[in-house]
Amino acid sequence: MPIFVINYSLFSHQFFIMSDGLVIIPTYNEKENIENILRAVFGLERAFDVLVIDDGSPDGTAAIVKSLQAEFAGRLYIVERSGKQGLGTAYICGFKWALDRDYSFVFEMDADFSHNPKDLIHLYNACASKGADVAIGSRYVTGVNVVNWPMGRVLMSFCASKYVRFITGIKIADTTAGFKCYRREVLETIDLDKIHFKGYAFQIEMKFTTYKCGFKLQEVPIIFVNRVEGVSKMNGSIFGEALFGVVQLKWSSLFRKYPQKASTN
Repeated sequence: MPIFVINYSLFSHQFFIMSDGLVIIPTYNEKENIENILRAVFGLERAFDVLVIDDGSPDGTAAIVKSLQAEFAGRLYIVERSGKQGLGTAYICGFKWALDRDYSFVFEMDADFSHNPKDLIHLYNACASKGADVAIGSRYVTGVNVVNWPMGRVLMSFCASKYVRFITGIKIADTTAGFKCYRREVLETIDLDKIHFKGYAFQIEMKFTTYKCGFKLQEVPIIFVNRVEGVSKMNGSIFGEALFGVVQLKWSSLFRKYPQKASTN
């Protein structure tokens, strides 16, 4: 019987689990949450890499992330940008970063624990083994699953999703959801440079564009919990962009040709 000898000196002292999934977390002043959310993601039974996109947080969020990079070497990355440039541009930056590498699945997730990191696995499975091109962590697909939001905000969010569905025709209960998993093919097909909205309307535009490109969107029920630490970034101008942007989005789609999902036949 042949004897195989492994020369461990050829390897570094750390052994990494290669991940096919990248979780993108945009941050602005999330020092209360960022270390805990990163440890929660890295503690999951399935390995995910994480890319933090920090928009010049003055509270030291980026410094906390960089202090953890040695501990999570090969799994934790950061892109630092100057000033607040918007949620949409942060994700577009992250998508392009992922496409320059070998990730098969790319996730959007908030830093404030409103999205339970354990649900990353459910979103992953929906895309990896259940036929979804985009898996959406949905607050409304099985009712209203929101914890600790004021009733006014719940009604605003729920009605906004109904409004978006009516205008766009997307058969999705939670059209404004920001917890998602994309198959790589989706992000390769969409012209990311033509995604225009920067605030929460970005979430609507990405779903609508994905739908128009012929991809399958699947909702995965989650429980959304309002942040405990830090300050919400939602404001009236963000809501206004979503409200009026939907009509603009639908109108412009009438004169635009969308690239289509490659045929599997």
